[in-house]
Order: sequence, then structure tokens, then C-alpha cells
Amino acid sequence: MNASANRPLRAVVIGLGQMGRSHALAYHDDPGYKIVGLHDRLPVQLPDTLAGYPRFDSVDALLALEPDVVAICTYAPTHAELAIRAMEAGAHVFVEKPLATNLADAREVIETARRRSRKLVVGYILRHHPSWSAFIDRAREVGPPYVMRFNLNQQSSGSAWAIHKHLLESTSPVVDCGIHYVDVMCRIAGSRPVQVRGMGLRLSSELEGDQVNYGHLQVVFEDGSLGWYEAGWGPMLSETACFVKDVVGPRGAVSILLPPDSKSADVDTHTKTGSIRMHSATLDSRGNFAGDDEWLSMTNEPGHYELCAREQRYLAAAIRENRDLERDYVDALRSLEIVFAAEQSRREKRAVDL
Repeated sequence: MNASANRPLRAVVIGLGQMGRSHALAYHDDPGYKIVGLHDRLPVQLPDTLAGYPRFDSVDALLALEPDVVAICTYAPTHAELAIRAMEAGAHVFVEKPLATNLADAREVIETARRRSRKLVVGYILRHHPSWSAFIDRAREVGPPYVMRFNLNQQSSGSAWAIHKHLLESTSPVVDCGIHYVDVMCRIAGSRPVQVRGMGLRLSSELEGDQVNYGHLQVVFEDGSLGWYEAGWGPMLSETACFVKDVVGPRGAVSILLPPDSKSADVDTHTKTGSIRMHSATLDSRGNFAGDDEWLSMTNEPGHYELCAREQRYLAAAIRENRDLERDYVDALRSLEIVFAAEQSRREKRAVDL
């Protein structure tokens, strides 16, 4: 179906959990969209803002509405199937990360987008964050090569731990969160990733089988740059060093520092930066640092909801202006290749060459 430039894009949302509600609210507040249907497999309670929109009991019923846009905000195992169904039905698609739970399915989704000439946007939320764009730009000033250190450990309990345990049924923290940060690594390095190593550990008796709620990966790039990422979920995780965002190169270092009262399980903590510290390795004639570190304040930066709204504006512009998203597709596959290689490395206890 072709969206007319003179009318709002007709949107439906599949999955009404935390992310689905955020994207539905983004559609609600954006005059460029009109919500025509919502669906969740459970009878979830919605905020008053969304309660008046029609609810449908199946995906088929939603697709029968012939929407322009389908937002897929379900758990990862359904992403690929639903994205393909939506595009085959003629809709453009926003799908939360990860795009799929294996590379073959991810490639099939992207091939469907190409064949059907549909726009596909994956929820790489940091790509729409001005502070993270500034961080990447400044990080490029200190190398190459680079040492890139990132983590996002989440000390969770109650409903947050329940959500994490549900996620762990189909994905690990290294895959679910790691694709954001390996995407950032690749954008900073600008070099081809060539080898991945991964490790993981189950830290809870509430988990079973191959489930691990802690893990980390290392990426080696063709130019010698190194990337490191760590992620863990659960009530046993420490709030100490739970948020490390640091890049080092021959010319210095750049780091993101959060306010000291930030909580690791707070969804806004996962995207905010607080401030960026820029350190120069330049020395004076006496061998001392030639200048003080530079601090960049990231005041008034967008929160979680606004970032979801920016993602939807990006999709609308891609549809209206017929933008070429091929670079996005290549990058999405690359980040998935890295995190899946880390999982393979963990299971097989060996480095994986890409």
C-alpha cells in the first residue's frame, strides 16, 4: 500500500508491554500517524491515553486493516515471523531489537523488505540520541586504534526481574542489550570486526538449561581495535560499575559519566549520558598533561519516550521521502553477527572468526 503524503500513516502496534506502550504513545502524539489498532496476547491494562483505541484479538485482524505501518514490540522469537507477515501484507515495519534470534531469519526479514520495497526500521534507540552521536564523534578523535569498553548491568527485582526472566527464555543479556553497544563500537572503529570471544554464567537458581543471566564479549577489529561489552540481569548484580561507557585511543579518552543517584534498572538510565569527559593525552615539554580534561554537559537530552518518538519520526521520513535504508540493514546484520558469535563462543568455549 502507498501512504499518501496528505494523510497520517495508519499504524498498528503488536505487543503492549513497556516498549509497545512507548511506541503507541509516540504514534498517539504524532500528527503524522493515526493508530487504527492494538494487539497483545494478554488482556493488559493501558494508560487512559491509549485505552480508547480499538483492540484486536489477533495479528490477522490487525493486518486485515491494511495498515501503513506495523510496530512489532513482542518478545524476540516472534520478531522475524511477524515482520515478514506484515511486509508481505504491504506494511512498512518498525521492529524492536533484536531483529531475529538467528542470522538466517534476520537475513530473510531484510530480503523481504528489499523484495517488497518496504521500509524496515529496527529499534536501535541510541542511533537517535544526540548525546550518543556526540559521544561517537568525540570518540573518533582519540584513535584509531581504539579500546572500547561498555557495560550495562541491571540490578533488578520484583516486576523488573520477572521481565528479565521472561526475556532469558529466548535471549541472553549480551544479545538483547549488546547489539546496541557493538553497533556503537562498529560506528566508532569504522573497521571490519574479525573475531569474537564470549563468556557467560548463570547466577540464579531460578534459571535453567542454557540460560545465563551474566555474560561478556570481546571483539577484535581488522585495524587492531578492541571492543569489550558486559551485561548482567538480576537481584544479585551490583550497582557498582554497572554503567561503563569509555573509549581510549592513542590521543586520549572519552567517557560518559552518569549522575551518582542513577539506578541501573531504570529504563531512562540506559540511554541518558549526564556528561561526557574528554581527556587529551597531549603532554607538555616537561612530560605533564598540556591541559585539563574537557567536560561536556548533556543537559535537556531526550528521555526514553522521546527517543521512541524520534525512532517513529525517522520511520515516517523514510516512508514519505523514500529514503534508502540499505546501510541500516547492513549494520543491523553486522551487530547481530557479533552478538550471535559471542553466544557461539560461550557455548563452544572458543574464539569465533567472522
